[in-house]
Amino acid sequence: MNLRLVPLDEKYKKQLFDMMEEWSGTGEQIVPYAIRRCDYHDFDSYRDNLENKNPTPATVPDTTLFCLDEERDIFVGAVNIRHYLNDALLLNGGHIGDGVRPTERRKGVATKMIGLALQECKKIGLDRVLMVCDKNNIGSSKSIQNNGGILENEILVDGIVEQRFWIDLT
Repeated sequence: MNLRLVPLDEKYKKQLFDMMEEWSGTGEQIVPYAIRRCDYHDFDSYRDNLENKNPTPATVPDTTLFCLDEERDIFVGAVNIRHYLNDALLLNGGHIGDGVRPTERRKGVATKMIGLALQECKKIGLDRVLMVCDKNNIGSSKSIQNNGGILENEILVDGIVEQRFWIDLT
């Protein structure tokens, strides 16, 4: 499996639609939030609004990248990288939101994708990254730990126990 993170481009329209339609068909929530924030059916608008280019006091600049399996020419997931943390993201959200399309789970995709996202975090100058996941999402927890995540604590957010992991990039 040869994975790389790519920005959304017209040449990946089919890959995007295939992944999003599969995910939507399951009825489960698509993650990260950034890739479901807008309607992907209007591709140009979706691509143009995928990233937060005009942060407000409640939001931060971010970068959204899709994980391309080059051998099969499909998107297997996506990451959203927040360039810094505000109070809300420090508590629950972290620097990286990630998601793997349903048919690609339990294949090591998340671990590799997070590793690639951490390389992108280094490029924007981060030396420490916070990742957060639901305690009951064992696969996500393992993928974070496989990339050096150290559990800081668990917190209760809207009735759900969230685990907060820090990853040192130095």
